Amino acid sequence: MTNLEKYNNAFIETFGVAEEQLESLLYQGVPEWDSIGHMQLIAALEDAFDIMFDTDDIIGFSSYEIGKTYLKKYEVEL
Repeated sequence: MTNLEKYNNAFIETFGVAEEQLESLLYQGVPEWDSIGHMQLIAALEDAFDIMFDTDDIIGFSSYEIGKTYLKKYEVEL
């Protein structure tokens, strides 16, 4: 599985969304992406990539696209 597939699967499994929705997905853009869902997503990504997000990065992680830039900070290439 590629890193992009892992990334996408974290969103799909956490929020129950279709892959076609991912690129436009924003924090609170679907009911499942509330504060609890946000932490579930962060945990799924930390597990998938064996990383630990900084608090500021968790707070700033507000969309599917922005999340990609944060992963680069942790040397995860998508």
